[in-house]
Amino acid sequence: MTISSRRETRYGNYSMLNVSTLDNWQGRKVLVVGDVMLDRFVYGNVERVSPEAPVPVLHFKSQMEMLGGAANVARNVVSLGGQSVLIGVVGDDEAGRAICGELATRDGVETHIVKSSKIPTTVKTRFVANGQQIMRLDVEVRLQHDLEIEDMICASVAKQLEDAEIVVLSDYAKGTLSEGTVKRLISMVKKTGKLVVVDPKVSDVSRYSGASVITPNALEAAAISGVQCSTDESAERAARLIMEKADVSAVLLTRSAQGMTVFASDVGEYITTHIPTTASEVFDVSGAGDTVVAALALALSAGESVVASARIANLAAGVSVSKPGTSVVLPHELRRAVRVQSDKLSHNIFPINEAALIVNEWKKAGLKVGFTNGCYDLIHPGHVALLKQARATCDRLVVGLNTDNSVRRLKGDSRPVQSENARAVVMSSIDSVDLVVLFDEDTPLSIIDLLDPDVLIKGADYSVNTVVGADLIIGRGGKVVLVPLEQGHSTTSIIERAHAGG
Repeated sequence: MTISSRRETRYGNYSMLNVSTLDNWQGRKVLVVGDVMLDRFVYGNVERVSPEAPVPVLHFKSQMEMLGGAANVARNVVSLGGQSVLIGVVGDDEAGRAICGELATRDGVETHIVKSSKIPTTVKTRFVANGQQIMRLDVEVRLQHDLEIEDMICASVAKQLEDAEIVVLSDYAKGTLSEGTVKRLISMVKKTGKLVVVDPKVSDVSRYSGASVITPNALEAAAISGVQCSTDESAERAARLIMEKADVSAVLLTRSAQGMTVFASDVGEYITTHIPTTASEVFDVSGAGDTVVAALALALSAGESVVASARIANLAAGVSVSKPGTSVVLPHELRRAVRVQSDKLSHNIFPINEAALIVNEWKKAGLKVGFTNGCYDLIHPGHVALLKQARATCDRLVVGLNTDNSVRRLKGDSRPVQSENARAVVMSSIDSVDLVVLFDEDTPLSIIDLLDPDVLIKGADYSVNTVVGADLIIGRGGKVVLVPLEQGHSTTSIIERAHAGG
């Protein structure tokens, strides 16, 4: 395929993204076919070099096993709110049984795994010292083409294809997706009109002809195209060459710290879009590519364009690399990332159910969560001082805001002066505040019950007995903190002075 088109380069932004996309893909089924692996992490400390050889001595602390490869794609699909069907091959061994046992506990993942005595299950063991990976040990034997296994895989796909909305081929070059298998699968899926996303690890991408999107990383793209993807211009050249070699509809080139490059058709012409990375801190890149593919497939299944889907996948990758191990991304984490990028002012404002998920994650991480509440109609220095003192009592501070209806019931029809949205945006911009929720009741008791904070904070004009939810939190082992108020500041007095001056 030779591509002739005008050259136009766009730089992606997130202003048009909306969390509704995440809602639209909830429950959608993704059929994942590919190499199933086990990721093992051995954690420890290095304090000396071995006297036997110039190598570090790792003092063992803990070990963790996680689903890897195509299984991790399926795992990410489910963690993001979709459903997945996983089809692949494992060895008839302990690692294969561990993978099948783990998959059996995963709600939302339907598995059709072929067990083969001809190969061991692929296991990647990463040795991590003081947060830094120092070595990786791989146990693998590439599955040679086996027509019987190919037929079993294709038969499983044929049975599951009708209920799936999109297909992912997760090709780690371990042999599950032989050239013949790939060509049969793509032909089968194309007849249904459904999309095929391919994550490739082989240089001969012509086998993926007819697929919808191919997602090589920079190293893979360089091997395929012969072009190093060190700049936007070279990445564009590589993507264009890959498009020609693979004969696919779109190329999504993942470039680690440099973000992504998308080369795809737009109204009959091929357009390049560069999407900058959103990761503020990279902790571990293990499995990030699987996260990208899962989010991309779900967004495409929800009707988003390739570019919009890539932007969402890029945000998911940013969340993934900030977490240790082969980590999945949860819906509330991705929603937060979308909000941060699409609306810088309101990224800390969440519906109560999402707020509960975030608070739960904080508490699981060992962070102390505080809660305070109020109308905060006109934020003044007294409020800022109170919030600063409140934040000093905890690791994360949640502020509950009365809705407009709630304020009117408490203070009369002339209040609030500012709408709930305006108040929430201003509150979310204060450094001391980590999360803002709105409540429509007269008191925040139901929110306090749901969030279950470690600390309730109110001004010293209250007593512990008059703080709503105090008995509930104290009964659960938490505490109530009353902080001193700044004198001379009052929303009511500010409004009265404004009226008097007017």
